[in-house]
Amino acid sequence: MAGPDDDFLAMRQAFQIGDATRVSHYAQRLQGHVLEPYAAYYQLRPRLDAAAALGEAQDIRAFLRRYREGPLGERLLGEWLKALGKAQQWGLFAEVYPELVNGDVELTCYALQQRLSIHDDSAFDAARPLWFNGKELPANCTPVFEILASANVLQAEDVWARLRLALEAGNASVAKQVNGYLPNDQALDTDRLKAATDNPLRYLEKHRGTIATRADREIALFAMQRLARSGPDQAHTYWHKIRGRFSEADQAYFLAQLADQAARRLNPRALEWFREAGNVSRMPVVLSDAQLGWKVRAALRTGDWALVLETIEAMSPAEQETGTWRYWKARALKTRNRMAEANALLAPLSTEHNFYGQLAEEELGVGMSALAESYKATADEIADMQRSPGIQRALVLYRLNLRTEAGREWAWAIRDLDDRHLLAAAEIARRNGLYDRAIHTADRTRLQHDFTLRFLAPHREAVRDILKQQELDEAWVYGLIRQESRFISDARSSAGAMGLMQLMPATAKWVAKKMGMKKYHKGLVTDINTNLALGTYYLRHVLTMFDDQPLLASAAYNAGPGRARQWRDARALEGAVYAETIPFNETRDYVKKVMSNSMYYASTFGHQVRTLTQRLGIVAPRSDGTLRPTDQTDED
Repeated sequence: MAGPDDDFLAMRQAFQIGDATRVSHYAQRLQGHVLEPYAAYYQLRPRLDAAAALGEAQDIRAFLRRYREGPLGERLLGEWLKALGKAQQWGLFAEVYPELVNGDVELTCYALQQRLSIHDDSAFDAARPLWFNGKELPANCTPVFEILASANVLQAEDVWARLRLALEAGNASVAKQVNGYLPNDQALDTDRLKAATDNPLRYLEKHRGTIATRADREIALFAMQRLARSGPDQAHTYWHKIRGRFSEADQAYFLAQLADQAARRLNPRALEWFREAGNVSRMPVVLSDAQLGWKVRAALRTGDWALVLETIEAMSPAEQETGTWRYWKARALKTRNRMAEANALLAPLSTEHNFYGQLAEEELGVGMSALAESYKATADEIADMQRSPGIQRALVLYRLNLRTEAGREWAWAIRDLDDRHLLAAAEIARRNGLYDRAIHTADRTRLQHDFTLRFLAPHREAVRDILKQQELDEAWVYGLIRQESRFISDARSSAGAMGLMQLMPATAKWVAKKMGMKKYHKGLVTDINTNLALGTYYLRHVLTMFDDQPLLASAAYNAGPGRARQWRDARALEGAVYAETIPFNETRDYVKKVMSNSMYYASTFGHQVRTLTQRLGIVAPRSDGTLRPTDQTDED
């Protein structure tokens, strides 16, 4: 006889294929079960569109009254609001919308449609910021923009501004949509736009003598941007052939784009082009926070601390408040002997448990004393959390290997918990082998922490035996595994990496051959011992390749040895500067977290603790002393 788990899985499958009769059958059998809310949801969800079209709300309100305190309540509410918006049931929509906790752009646009339907002119100001981006937006945003355009709230300059944003982002399809808001005699030639997209250099060669209208200039700038992405030096050389056809403002705009692309490729001419962008126009060039960030990184690689400080101070107040720029601003201030200002930035930053918090501690001469303040959840707190319906549902769903649904339940259950109950929930996750949830939950505490939960060390005996063979630092390896997989042994990435150490199939096969592993097959990659053996062998390989520098080996493990080598400079770099200027966003974040993790693991393991600065070391220059700009960024 099938049990509740089998009944639930059968009901879920019936819902997915639209078999309402079978859903109802299994729902009856699951009455009183911890997953009963799903039975109710599976029965109600297919009826939402019909109910919305008729303006019916009774069954939906009943569901929300009973299950609002859970992710299914929020999910159904959002889906109902979208159905109401689609049916233009604005009265009911306006009544229900304030109850939503987590919205999205589609719901935002329905909310704006509702406000505009009752002639709420304040919706104009609320809608304008949505217009100014280069991303593809849901189709239901279009009616909002059409109303803004017909009311002359969107002016021609606003259309050109979004058109440029779309082209900057490389979204030619969005540009074509925006192009429709321009009069026919001003609009971009879509055939030319396609030609510039397909082969920017060929387009420029063919049309550089006919850049006359604003539309011509925008397409030419788009082609130049695409050229800059593939090769900044080539783009700068070509720019001199056509720059005379552009205004000072357009010249400054392109040079800022060029400098940004160069900085992202560690091209040594980036700062030269940032300066040129500032000098070409009588009006000051306005750089985005992202562009200013890469200007800072370029300045860090040259050791120009005055420019580092000047550039950070040009960022928006919110951007300057991020830990990254507080740290580097403090370092820049110290070079100017403005110690009081620097320490005022470093002191609060040093209380944060992350890469730059640790570096700030070291700048202040403070050790990692915060680890001594670790708090352990009490038996009563753990028992209280175990009674949480959300935690109970999550545990059952994890047991059924339904990680998406389980993750939603867990996230909703812990969203408003205080530190002590967060740690109790983290301990429950640990006891159930949900190491990723334990780490994620323990990471959320603000004042009271349990670092043994935040930096879990499962499989330690197995790891120790393997590490002895490879002579690897235990704290660093654990820091890397924590970042790679959160200790989920069967973790699989979207790129195909597998297991604790997230090995790509080709890498695993290559290592297995090098190790002389007989009868190796792909299915073994998620076996804990096999994965650790293969992963640590490869980690030792890249560590040896990079002169036993964990910083470079971490970058190589994530992005490949060739890139890690390419990101070196013609001169020696402070390890923190190398980490900060890694062109790939993912790898830059990864390396910082791996190195930060290793500090905490060293402390919790009772190892002799070196400073993070010592762990990062000094990155030696390329052996040939030449500077070879990288040709790839995250945007490629």
